[in-house]
Amino acid sequence: MLWFGLSLLLCLQNVAAWHSDDDLMSFVTLPDVRAVRFDITYQDRSRVAPGYWFVSPYLHISPDEPTSLYEQYQVGPHIYDQDGHLIWTGSPMFDNHNVFDFKVIHSIGNEPHISLISQYSYDSSSRGYGMILDKNYEVFKKVPLRQDLGLFDIHEFNVLKDGKSALTTVYLREEISLAEYGRPEEQTWLQTGGFAEIDLNTAEVTYEWRSYNQIPLAESVHYSPYAGVEGPPGWDYVHINAVDKNDNGDYLISMRFTNTLYLVSGVDGHIIWRLNGQHGGDFVQEFTFSKQHDAKFLESSGTHHIISFLNNASDEEFAEESVSSALIIEVESGTVPMTARVLHRYNRPDGDLTRLRGNSQVLPNQNMFVCWSQGGYISEFSLEGDPLMSAQFTSPRYSNYRAYKFEFTGRPHTPPDVVSSVVGTDESNLVTTFWVSWNGATDIAHWNFYAQASQFNKPVLVGNASKTDFETMFIAKGYLDWVTVEAVDHNGTAFGISKVHRTSFPNWETSGWNGYSSSPRPQNPATIHQEDTSTVADDWTSDDDLLPSADDTADAQIRKATLTLMNTYETIRSIGGLFALILLLALMCGIMASYMLIRGWRVRLYQRVPMEEGIPEEEAYLRPEMTD
Repeated sequence: MLWFGLSLLLCLQNVAAWHSDDDLMSFVTLPDVRAVRFDITYQDRSRVAPGYWFVSPYLHISPDEPTSLYEQYQVGPHIYDQDGHLIWTGSPMFDNHNVFDFKVIHSIGNEPHISLISQYSYDSSSRGYGMILDKNYEVFKKVPLRQDLGLFDIHEFNVLKDGKSALTTVYLREEISLAEYGRPEEQTWLQTGGFAEIDLNTAEVTYEWRSYNQIPLAESVHYSPYAGVEGPPGWDYVHINAVDKNDNGDYLISMRFTNTLYLVSGVDGHIIWRLNGQHGGDFVQEFTFSKQHDAKFLESSGTHHIISFLNNASDEEFAEESVSSALIIEVESGTVPMTARVLHRYNRPDGDLTRLRGNSQVLPNQNMFVCWSQGGYISEFSLEGDPLMSAQFTSPRYSNYRAYKFEFTGRPHTPPDVVSSVVGTDESNLVTTFWVSWNGATDIAHWNFYAQASQFNKPVLVGNASKTDFETMFIAKGYLDWVTVEAVDHNGTAFGISKVHRTSFPNWETSGWNGYSSSPRPQNPATIHQEDTSTVADDWTSDDDLLPSADDTADAQIRKATLTLMNTYETIRSIGGLFALILLLALMCGIMASYMLIRGWRVRLYQRVPMEEGIPEEEAYLRPEMTD
């Protein structure tokens, strides 16, 4: 029982640790946001590609039901720099709902945009959308899926190179006979994986394709001829999870539960070829793959294709290989026989398996960036396969379906967020603390901090600080009531300024205030920051009705000196009284001594009694009485 109790206690401690707030970031300027932290390891930082991490952490892959409990914003789209510092959180924008396939696209106009999937709601009242944001993080397009094609699937929203259309995966259901398995009398429901191409301007479906009658049941590795029948939604027998399109107009699709990549004709929908990860399919190959994700064309010209994808090599039940990997393969379909070979393999750095989800991305410098999904685990490799960086969420509670890396310039239209507060014990040591952040601004070099005597006066520069994290703190002397903060880029150009903010103050009665008055008065920044008077406008005028014209700091110094003198005087008084008492006692003793001398009294001093020889002092009382 003792061991059981200890084990239970350890388990509870582990659960508590998993739910510790140490794995989340908090911010003064965005108090409702708790962003996940990263643990990061660099093997060779000098070789990693430039860019930001685009991730969308989630707690549960399925949408959560609404709750009346307060929830801080945690999940949804987030951008981080390569030190794990938050750049942008879109969690408030998407009301703490899951977002998938969050990435930068360059196919619309001359400016980069962001594409993502806003997940459908738990009750399907919102059917989900493909969305495109501009660099200001504002909605540029919101693309629904035609209602008869079901909910907007979370696997893919692939905006094509023309910037006019996008691909999405589709899951539909229908009831079929199991005659193909020799069971014609039995009926089962079937999920038919497919895809659709959508016009981004009109949301019209310009092409659609479904797996049933194209991919036989026998190609599924998830169901056997003896599998039991199911009601809706039915057998997920192929599980489509990726779709891409080449310049020929043909479509590359990945079917997880057949371990196969298919090339589908854009003309009539027939399957041009199959690349099977376990049996080769139509190709001669010397490698295997299974349960793959995120198959994409890197090149495609005629019969020659370069394709990247994540080889999960496993699922929740089986593992066909010992480690997951990202692969770049070359497919040649113009030869007899057709061939496929691996050009590059990037094994998961920890030697483990990614049994669900994930993606791979070839970066502009040819590095490979891989999301291994669970725990937000991501890696970057050189072209040659050298591991350069690995990172994962500090908390094991969160995962990430796909992650990407892009260079990006974000310029939000909203102003920076500022919070300021004042503290101090008297007028001589008042300080104002600023906190500032700008959610989504990517190119801030440093912040300029300003204060003004009132909302009608010109701002005065009171200091600056480099931006090193999402939120920057700065402390300025004095009680600065009206404050603003300005963002400056690496070229020294100011490009954003906050709204004017009023500084908050504590309850002075309970905060240890011991000042000249019952509470401090705001100070004139032009006076207490004299070294910065060059930044004050020429038409600066103090407002005597709103602010004291005298320098409260000087008053406080005089008052402190006066208090010091008073305290010293009181101390001297108390010491003086004691000293007077001692003198009085000494005087009385002197008078009594003089009196005794005058009367002839003598003071007999104590003298040691001689001891007999050989008898210790402590034994003297034992000696016999001596008589004459």
